[in-house]
Amino acid sequence: MKVWLAKGYTETRKAVPDLTLMVQDASKRDPMCGHLLVFRCLEGRLIIVIWHDGQGACLFTKKLERGRSIWPSAVDSTVATTPAQFGYLLEGIVWRMLQKTSRPTSAG
Repeated sequence: MKVWLAKGYTETRKAVPDLTLMVQDASKRDPMCGHLLVFRCLEGRLIIVIWHDGQGACLFTKKLERGRSIWPSAVDSTVATTPAQFGYLLEGIVWRMLQKTSRPTSAG
């Protein structure tokens, strides 16, 4: 399963058919393939996720009470992220500032 983030912000009053049509027209991807389609509002406090399970579309929303989700910039209409980055977006964590820890050189 892939996570596709829509570029920029989206009008959050749009219904599921409008949002999936937006993805289909802009990115030429199949919105019913089982991947997560993620949208955000202008302020970055509301995230909308659409997932098609084979029988119908499921709509999930999350509103951050404090902070906002940091959206990656995209040159295309959508950008793919890892599940870990998606988790950070849902939690409002700035995932671009994370640093990897150094790998240990010895066991002792």
